[in-house]
Amino acid sequence: MITRRSVLKSAAAATVLSTGLPMINMGQYQAFADSPKKYSAKTMKTVERAIVIDMLGPLKINFAPEAYAGRMTDEEAEMFRTCGITAFHNSIGTGGPSAVEDTLSFIAAWQGYVGRNSHVFTQVNTAVDIDRAKADRKIAVITGLQNSEHFRKKEDVKAYYQLGQRCSQLTYNTQNLLGSGGTERVDGGLSDFGVEIVNAMNEVGMLVDVSHCGDKTTLDAIEVSPKPIAITHSNCRAIFNHPRLKTDEAIQKLAAKGGVMGITGVRMFVRDREPTTIDHIVDHIDHVAKLVGIEHVGIGSDADLNGYDDMPPDQLKMLRGSYKASYGFRDKIDIEGFDHPKKIFDLTEALYRRGYSEQNVLAVLGGNFRRLLGSTWI
Repeated sequence: MITRRSVLKSAAAATVLSTGLPMINMGQYQAFADSPKKYSAKTMKTVERAIVIDMLGPLKINFAPEAYAGRMTDEEAEMFRTCGITAFHNSIGTGGPSAVEDTLSFIAAWQGYVGRNSHVFTQVNTAVDIDRAKADRKIAVITGLQNSEHFRKKEDVKAYYQLGQRCSQLTYNTQNLLGSGGTERVDGGLSDFGVEIVNAMNEVGMLVDVSHCGDKTTLDAIEVSPKPIAITHSNCRAIFNHPRLKTDEAIQKLAAKGGVMGITGVRMFVRDREPTTIDHIVDHIDHVAKLVGIEHVGIGSDADLNGYDDMPPDQLKMLRGSYKASYGFRDKIDIEGFDHPKKIFDLTEALYRRGYSEQNVLAVLGGNFRRLLGSTWI
């Protein structure tokens, strides 16, 4: 005789997490009052358990000073508390004649914002602070820069480290004194000064990032750095050709040194035609995992919780106009399903649909970057 109890008992026996705790998946359900989307119990349990690290996740893409002044609203606080992400690498690109002033302003403004909102955020010093944030149900904030033009001499690296910077991208899209960006016509590789900066970053424990670097500059940095480095937010050029994507050679050499590559959800970096969906993001995760192993891939969304397309229209127009035509902007920058505060749950669902195990999902969501940060930061 089939009873409700026997059905539940069989389901519990059939579905056991790697923790050894049984979990019954009764299908999808609406988990959040502020979102109509439905998620499986398995996804909810995984995100709750995971240390999720977005290795390029600005807290807020808004250039107006009032956006990061004062305290956040209760609605904003709840958005962060329920997003499922443990740590954000809060990073922007500075450069040009005002690189130093703009960098100092960025660090001061956002560290002030984190401090004024300490009921939600905590500033990261070492990787242990990410673990502590998870335990305390807070959001860890990693301070980084997407350019290194503010390093005018090698001693500056230690000075900015002491101000809180924990990650620096060597170049943005164009040439600087360290090396070449990905949209430059010619890539001369890492300069002598660039080598000095990489060495100085390793000495103090600052993570080297080559996401926007040109191909030769990327390879040079991987070779020169004694510690593993990161591609915090890029995708795979083997899937389609775009100057912001990385070659298989770069991914293989990064992995051979113990590095990790974060996959981004920016539309024109994910696919060169429509439709472009969250499953195409997983294609890039698949490619890295098959090429070099699951332990070398993570997430670097390259967007805040609401995405680019929700920016104030004047700011969005300015943003689009600041890049070369080779970026290939389309009507939308964000991808449906990866353009809202619960996007990490959607990505987790997509990974499970693709057949990833819970252990591998945990690694992609943040375990791999947690290992890298623990081995790189002092």
